[in-house]
Amino acid sequence: EENGHQNKRLKTGADEEDSEDQNKKLPKRKIVLLMAYSGKGYHGMQRNVGSSQFKTIEDDLVSALVQSGCIPENHGEDMKKMSFQRCARTDKGVSAAGQIVSLKVRLIDDILEKINNHLPSHIRILGLKRVTGGFNSKNKCDARTYSYMLPTFAFAHKDHDVQEELYRLDRETLEKVNKLLACYKGTHNFHNFTSQKGPRDPSAKRYIMEMYCGEPFVRENVEFAVIKVKGQSFMMHQIRKMIGLVIAIVKGYAAESIIERSWGEEKVDVPKAPGLGLVLERVHFEKYNRRFGNDGLHEPLEWTQEEEKIAVFKEQYIYPTIINTEKEEKSMANWLNTLSIHDFNSSAVEMQVNNKHSK
Repeated sequence: EENGHQNKRLKTGADEEDSEDQNKKLPKRKIVLLMAYSGKGYHGMQRNVGSSQFKTIEDDLVSALVQSGCIPENHGEDMKKMSFQRCARTDKGVSAAGQIVSLKVRLIDDILEKINNHLPSHIRILGLKRVTGGFNSKNKCDARTYSYMLPTFAFAHKDHDVQEELYRLDRETLEKVNKLLACYKGTHNFHNFTSQKGPRDPSAKRYIMEMYCGEPFVRENVEFAVIKVKGQSFMMHQIRKMIGLVIAIVKGYAAESIIERSWGEEKVDVPKAPGLGLVLERVHFEKYNRRFGNDGLHEPLEWTQEEEKIAVFKEQYIYPTIINTEKEEKSMANWLNTLSIHDFNSSAVEMQVNNKHSK
């Protein structure tokens, strides 16, 4: 009996080795993967090699690629070997419904199923397409769309509205929010909306195509709304600060003129809304699609067939996480309490003068 078990075990081991050998013979091809994930509990998307205490989405992805046999182990250790590139580096706690990564893999059978088998359920690969050999998902991307889901009491006026979950957004306030969000459209100097960039740094200029807040809806007795923003590219914390400043104005902490002022050279105190509600919705490859999408060899990078899977994933993993975390940890409510500490009126120069006088 023991020998029987032994033989069986040897046989499965041999089968695995055979399939591994088969994998090694497969040519490597450049592909893109469409990813969705809930970012709670992760330190963002990008892998920090050598820093294991901060777990990232890419740690889990690379491990699944190695285990499924798509890439050899040494490619997992040195991601340049597989020409790996993510389209957007989402920050700590931020989710994605349409992240794109490009890399070279062995095109094994049932590749998506095998990768997903080695991933936790809150990270899914929803699609795969072959791309040109020189494709780089970061450089070839011409726009990114993010959404930000927030409880509407964030827009309650500090002096005369209910501040808690009983609040409901009225038409007039929604129109004011949208008027302010529309101010961001076009090209502006966003040096005040990120850290480590000076007012004269050319990379602080960014182009925003659209920004608006949709109709509110109620989930678990709390009213939420979703803000959508599409831009060429965004700097670290930029979207959260853009939203943070609009909230400060609508709540009555800051004057509307602060938006215009923030694009000038002076330093303006811009509050940063919590990361919880931010979701990378989709990335756009319009130029690439025009050039290669219909060349007979490559498919356009559009995901209409995957739309339903994306919607299901958001309903199952992204929205419940945002709603439940908000209810349990009150990240928005706690952050709103810090707005009164910010100094929205004086410029950095005035603050320095005042400090000197008070000294």
